[in-house]
Amino acid sequence: MLAQLYPLARRALFALDAERAHHVSLAGLRVTERLGILQGLAAPPPDSQPVHCMGLEFPNALGLAAGLDKEGNSIDAFGRLGFGHVEIGTITPRPQPGNPKPRLFRLKEHEGIINRMGFNNPGITQGVRNVRTAKSFKGIVGFNIGKNKGTPNENATDDYLIGLRDAWPVADYITVNLSSPNTPGLRDLQATDSTAALLERLKQEQETLSKSTGRRVPLALKVAPDLEDDHITALSRVFLDGGLDGLVATNTTIERDAVAGHPHATEAGGLSGAPLTTRSTDVIAAFHAELGSRIPIIGVGGIMSGADAKAKIAAGATLIQIYSGFIYHGPSLIINVLDSLNNSLADSSID
Repeated sequence: MLAQLYPLARRALFALDAERAHHVSLAGLRVTERLGILQGLAAPPPDSQPVHCMGLEFPNALGLAAGLDKEGNSIDAFGRLGFGHVEIGTITPRPQPGNPKPRLFRLKEHEGIINRMGFNNPGITQGVRNVRTAKSFKGIVGFNIGKNKGTPNENATDDYLIGLRDAWPVADYITVNLSSPNTPGLRDLQATDSTAALLERLKQEQETLSKSTGRRVPLALKVAPDLEDDHITALSRVFLDGGLDGLVATNTTIERDAVAGHPHATEAGGLSGAPLTTRSTDVIAAFHAELGSRIPIIGVGGIMSGADAKAKIAAGATLIQIYSGFIYHGPSLIINVLDSLNNSLADSSID
């Protein structure tokens, strides 16, 4: 019933400012979940084979990408819709309001979204508290961490270490976001030497925390789609040498060729949705050619259909995530993706 109602709901939501619609829809999901209504409205997800990745067992291959549940306060609701994992955030050590509004734009003709949110979030303490309140979700929780805007790059490691330590008790895996285009200078941390130094320090802390807590939390990095082939090769060597547990590919793009001429095409920020589909898949394939089965890839970027999801898996992804496709197509996309993947994932598990 929810899938059938979504086209009508989308018409109403798309009549609102994009960011207001975001908050209204999340609030609606939370309320209906807490009242027990959402479970009755949402179609049960198709039976899926669990996927083993990064030493974890995921109920299915489909997750919610970071950026939709920025605060981690809607995990149970998204679980009711059928997601096998939910990646919350990006969350920074200190609360920050993000960039000035307007900062979120729909490109409906292209099924795209441009955002320059700027890591608006309540800070790591509240983020951890929100995750602890999740009760019904039985899947995997990823915790996406970033650095505060006011933290210079030379001190970025300190912010990521705070995020790693604080998220550790509640996260099933932790993703380090180096690739948002909306925090000035953040993508500079994707330079090979910078990434290697950061990864070395984070892996040291991961080992320390594993020993002191008796539990191991895998560490992933999220990369941009705007990487040249030689950069992908160099980063792959850093990831292999540094013992990275997982790679999330990709974040949003700063390229605008696919939406040239649209009234919002010149807006600053990262472009996601259908205009990113091909580039994201190509980057996944390029990393997979370098990494093979040694480092699993979570594929994200422009998954608007079951066919797009299968293409990400064929390119080398073990898991996938959606965001913009969910905005445009709603809960029916979850069912379509899972139906499409059930036969594709039988032999693609990676521990």
